[in-house]
Amino acid sequence: MHKICIVGLGYVGLPLAVELSKHYSVIGVDVNIERIDELKNSFDRTLEINDSELHSALKRGNLNFTSSYNDSSEANIYIVTVPTPVNENKIPNLNPLKFSSKSIGEVLSKNDIVIYESTTYPGCTEEFCVPILENVSGLKLNQDFFVGYSPERINPGDKVNTLETIVKVISGSSDFATGVIKDIYSKVVKAGLYIAPSIKVAEASKAIENAQRDINISFVNELAIIFELLGIDTNEVIEAAASKWNFLKYSPGLVGGHCIGVDPYYLSYKSKQLGYEPQVILSGRKVNNSIPKLIVDKAIQILVKKKIYLADAKVAILGVTFKENCPDIRNSMVFEVKNELDKYDLNIDLFDPIANHQEVYSEQSIELKKQFNKDDYSVIILAVPHKEYLNLDIKKSLNTVFIDVRGVFNKEVSDYRL
Repeated sequence: MHKICIVGLGYVGLPLAVELSKHYSVIGVDVNIERIDELKNSFDRTLEINDSELHSALKRGNLNFTSSYNDSSEANIYIVTVPTPVNENKIPNLNPLKFSSKSIGEVLSKNDIVIYESTTYPGCTEEFCVPILENVSGLKLNQDFFVGYSPERINPGDKVNTLETIVKVISGSSDFATGVIKDIYSKVVKAGLYIAPSIKVAEASKAIENAQRDINISFVNELAIIFELLGIDTNEVIEAAASKWNFLKYSPGLVGGHCIGVDPYYLSYKSKQLGYEPQVILSGRKVNNSIPKLIVDKAIQILVKKKIYLADAKVAILGVTFKENCPDIRNSMVFEVKNELDKYDLNIDLFDPIANHQEVYSEQSIELKKQFNKDDYSVIILAVPHKEYLNLDIKKSLNTVFIDVRGVFNKEVSDYRL
């Protein structure tokens, strides 16, 4: 019987650990001790698993949490779901993968299988992770242990497209490994499995999923810039175009998060190593990275037009997470909007009803405000349309600038929307 260790208990790892614990003995490892304490007390700050479900999973006795890899020594299946961020120069930061691979290597035994789910560039598992496992453990791939890759496809905050309902790509370093991986995931993925012909193909499939979405959003973001110059509403244009059956209906906006705003850099990083400078992928990133400045430039232009003095302007930014109705702040472009506003030395307050205030302060040194009063602000930027903000009483005023980043309000009440 398999004993499974899930390494990394974030948006991907925790749901996987809970589901697998219905069929196997599972131990979840995370280096964040505070996170482990919360999970042991049936609390998930990511809101992916509700408290009662987590409590029931723990009560069954097949699920345990720890911050020590030594506690996983009896496992024979390791599933790695650690983050794969980029650094300030947009270069892949492989330290989480390096640390987890080294730690697993220290407890790895013969015939164990290590499955990576973390999104990365094609070739990373075999070229970067496997040598670490071999060097630390003293074991040899496909002789003493095996690896696999199964890209995560979790959409944070999405309660419809979940682990069980999304087709899962799997791959293994041998037929034996692929068979075991297939058996494990088939227990929890009802939508079915797609067996990729190689680990590298599986890695590439995930990389292009997010790069494609990034490029599509950059296209409509660029259209928003053009249509604003033409004096027409982007959302109205998209609605008209969407009347055709094969039009891909994307909306303009800020592009952040742990996947879309990061993964294209992994693909371009590997491409550059091989001597090819990507054109389309990086052009999409360039457009999407320019949107925070665009939003702030428009806000300042409208302030000047309405003759509201910058020195007196007080700004409210509503929402700081990377997407609506989700507490995830990783790579949120809202903070870039604030950085652009800071250049004008404005008084800025940020609000978010579901973001973890302590996490925002720890990561960004920003103290979120709790009570929003629209009458206190001359500039209101609805950056993230959480459900709590959809019924705001907003009216067009000469004394207020209202920027609706995602275009969720009627255009008649907005001074600007993408």
